[in-house]
Amino acid sequence: MNAWLLAACVLLPAGVGPCVWRACRGAPAQRLTATSLAGTVAVAVFLLVARGMHRTSYVDVALVAAVLAPTSTLVYARCLAGGGAGAGEAEDAG
Repeated sequence: MNAWLLAACVLLPAGVGPCVWRACRGAPAQRLTATSLAGTVAVAVFLLVARGMHRTSYVDVALVAAVLAPTSTLVYARCLAGGGAGAGEAEDAG
């Protein structure tokens, strides 16, 4: 185990743990912030693992997660605001 993998092992519970706690027990705005921060921490953990294992192909996983994390935050914010998938259809019918 090298320093990169050790940093990933420390960051995972120390960074994602509080985010999961706040996402499960918090106000809706705090849940949104926690899920966004958890995505950012997960990208950092993926990059540390890629560097620790000397595999440049693992960086692709981090790049995909970095692109999808803000997108999932926007989807969650839309659902939080009450604009779910069926909201537009229900307004058109009534």
